[in-house]
This record gives sequence, structure tokens and C-alpha cells, in this order.
Amino acid sequence: MLLELVQDITKLDQDGKEAADHLVASTMDTTWIPNPGPQTDAFFSEADELFYGGQAGGGKSALLVGLSQTQHEKSLILRRIREDAKDLAEDELIGRIHGGARDGWNGSDLVYRGEGHITSFGGCQAETDKQRYKGKPHDLKGFDELPDFLESQYQFIIGWNRSTTPGQRCRVVATGNPPTTAEGLWVIRRWAAWLDPKHSNPAKPGELRWYTTGEDDKEVEVEGRGPHLINGEQVYAKSRTFIRAGLEDNPDLAEDGQYAAMLAQLPKELRDAYRDGRFDLGLKDHPFQLIPTTWVMAAQERWKPKAPEGVPMCSIGADAAQGGEDDNTIVKRHGHWFSEIEVIPGKDTPLGTDIAGKVLAMRRDGAVIGIDCGGGYGSSAYKHFTDNDIPVVAYKGSEASKTKTSGTRYKLKNRRTEVYWKLMEALDPDQPGGSDIALPPDQELLSDLTALRYETNNGTIALEPKKKLIERIGRSTNKGDCVSIAYSVGNTIANMRGGWKSHGQVTIKRSSCSTRNRSRH
Repeated sequence: MLLELVQDITKLDQDGKEAADHLVASTMDTTWIPNPGPQTDAFFSEADELFYGGQAGGGKSALLVGLSQTQHEKSLILRRIREDAKDLAEDELIGRIHGGARDGWNGSDLVYRGEGHITSFGGCQAETDKQRYKGKPHDLKGFDELPDFLESQYQFIIGWNRSTTPGQRCRVVATGNPPTTAEGLWVIRRWAAWLDPKHSNPAKPGELRWYTTGEDDKEVEVEGRGPHLINGEQVYAKSRTFIRAGLEDNPDLAEDGQYAAMLAQLPKELRDAYRDGRFDLGLKDHPFQLIPTTWVMAAQERWKPKAPEGVPMCSIGADAAQGGEDDNTIVKRHGHWFSEIEVIPGKDTPLGTDIAGKVLAMRRDGAVIGIDCGGGYGSSAYKHFTDNDIPVVAYKGSEASKTKTSGTRYKLKNRRTEVYWKLMEALDPDQPGGSDIALPPDQELLSDLTALRYETNNGTIALEPKKKLIERIGRSTNKGDCVSIAYSVGNTIANMRGGWKSHGQVTIKRSSCSTRNRSRH
């Protein structure tokens, strides 16, 4: 209908156009008006949760500020870094919308008080900074450059998207370009229906989809707002959508071509993300990232839904969460092939025998079990296995390692560094014959494996401590941990010349698996 109105207006003579302008000015707030096209679509979108993103220069930041000044009473607009949020407020709010007038602006608190509305700006640099926004309601929660945020920060802060004013609309609007690091891949996972080319039921830009929390505390897609019967309760779903932003849709930047020329000069991974808006490309590795992103993605491309024919199960890797708030994660390995990762809420396995039962139900072919006992959660399950003469290896990441790297002969500090280093070597495509490791196409697994960083000190290589990693990314790498454990135990082909080798501390008589444990060159 909007496009039809625009077409009708363009056909009017000058007097008619002036009359139309007068009518518009008298009936709507002209503090800020969105550009025709995607920005207007985003402005009027009915979604409870909107991601407006794609190319750089698409008017994403302007949308957030414009909404706060025209459609909402109480708004919060965040950037990951507080100083960046201040710059956003100074440029878009004070500079563009209010023409440099600073009435109502408190530059110390980053709060703008206008007639009938309050807009707060802020940052959320550390994972725990999300606590600053606990219990603070806003009818607009805005996130600029969303892939820079952690998923845990986003989910926590939007919990207070509400208003006590009758009739006031509440919504979450996030903007951003495609993620350039694997830590931002959660954005693609959350909006998978629009951004993941492999999604089983893709959505069109602007299409509403509805989501709520299912019986296993995981997000599920449902039909319509509801109510829906979940865990014996009637609950309502929230709508979500994605609208693509393009440089060509922003006349302020697109007309002279200078901004486009600047984007064309960026390095390839940044051109893919910022100029072309490719959500399937553009990841750039950290200088001390242990496993390159492209190696993991290649392993996921090799994956097939079924284990290779004739290759029995060699091992099972389990990261246990006995009765805890975390999840159990369990993966099966058939030679070079890893199954999809089974995720079981910790609350569903209060006893060690519960975890053991889940693992044994999956076990075939005399597979060796590797279970994480470092935090104590897996210890009772481990005892159950040993008491029943089931081959099992207790994994404790903090234990000292006696292994050295190939070639450079660096020492590996602990067991956690060792098992991930061996997995990294197996994923190396430049080894003789390449890599045949096949990992399930799981975005969270990709994020886990590429979040690992290492350091060297006096001839020793050590992974970033687990506690520090969790503080940095806002969660534990459970899926990556169970995969690395599964690769570290059970039979493999030792090298290109053949010969069987047991990775773990348990000797297995069966020797018919076909993965390779190769050295990195």
C-alpha cells in the first residue's frame, strides 16, 4: 500500500504535491522520517524483535535513534563500547536530528530528555556489564552492531522490554553487519530462518515468525502468537523478523559514490561483510586463535547425516552437567565422522547413573567413553562405568600433559591444551592427504572451536584458561569440549603408513576404525 501511495504522489502536479506535503506534516511527527524502502519497512515492522542489517551505510544506526525520538517513550540504545554509544548519540541524535542543539542532553550520563520521551545510551563491554541494565524497563531496547554483543548479554537485557503506559508499543530492534568473528555467529543462529542458507524452512525479509521456549527450555518455532500449551501452561510467543539494509537505500551516503568506493578498498573478509552484506562469509580469525575458522567450516562441509558405512563407533565424548544449570553434551565418533551433538539439560540428569544411562543407550561396537570429570559432575558416572567394566577415560583438563607438539616440539601445558591441539592437527587441510574429519553443521560447535585462543611461554603452549574464556564469550564451550574428548580416546589410524593406535588410557581389542591422527606441518 505504501508503494502504491508513493506512485500516486509522484503522478501529482506541483500543487498536488505541496498539498500532500502539508497533509503529511500535519498528521505525523516529522522529527525524523525514514528513507523509502527497507528503512521504512523496518520502521513500520510489527515484529516484537527485529534485526535490520546487511551492508554498511544502510541507515541502521539512524533507524534506532529515529524510532526512539518518534515512536517510544523510554528507550535504551547500546553499543558494546560505551564511548561508541556516546559517539552515536552525538552524531545521530544531537547532530543530525536536533541540528546540534544540546538542550535535554546529559553527556555524562548519556541521557537525552525530550518532550514525552527519554533515550539512554550505554555500553556493555564486559559480559557482566549486562547487570547494569537489570530491572530497568524500556519500551525500546536497541542494539547497534549486534554481532559485537554476546548472546548472553542480549538475552538478559531484552528481558526488561516492557512499559506500564497503556497502548505504548514495546519492541526490540537490533542492527548490524554480518559477523566478522565466530563469536558473533549466534546472530545467524537466532535469525537462521532468514540468514542461514541451509535452513529447512527459509523466511522472506520482513516475514514474521513466532518463537517461544519449549519443554526442554530450548527455543521452538510455533504458529502465531498463541496461546500455546508448554509444560502445562498457556504461553504467548514473540514475533521475529529480519530486514536487509543496503547502501543504495540510503541517499545520504549512496549518491556521490564515495562511501561505496571506500568499502571497495577493504580487505576481502571485510568487503564480504560490510560491502556485500554476506552473512555466510567474512569471518576473520584472531591472531592467537587455535583452530582456524575455515578448517572447521570445511569439516562441517564434509559431514553427511549418516556414519560412513562399515565404520563402527570408536568413542563417545561426554561433557557432563549432573543436576547443574548447564547442559550435558554427548557426541559419538565413527572413525573420522562425528554425530550430531546430543544436548540434555543438566536438571534432567540429577544422578551420575542418569548420565551413564544416557551414554550407554547410545553406545555401540564396544566404543570407548571419554567423560569430563574436571568439575566433578562426571565422576559418579565414571565410577558407574568402571564398576561395570566398561572402557572409559576420565578427562581432567587441568592435569599436566606429557605430550609435545610435532615439528616444533613445544610442550603442551595441560590435558585440555593437548586434546584440542590434537583435534586441530587432525583438521589441518595442509597435512599429507588433507583432513577427513567430518563435523556436524552446528553453529554453536563452530563458535566453540573457533573461540579457543592460546599463548606460548618458555617453550610451552597453553590454551586460554577456561574461566577466562567463559568470561570473554559469556558461556562454556560444552559442544567443543565433548568433540575434543571424543577425538582424544578410542582407536584411530596412527599415521599415513597405517597401524592402529589407541588415543586413550584404555587398550581396546577391537581395531577397525578408519580416522587418521596426523601431524600438523
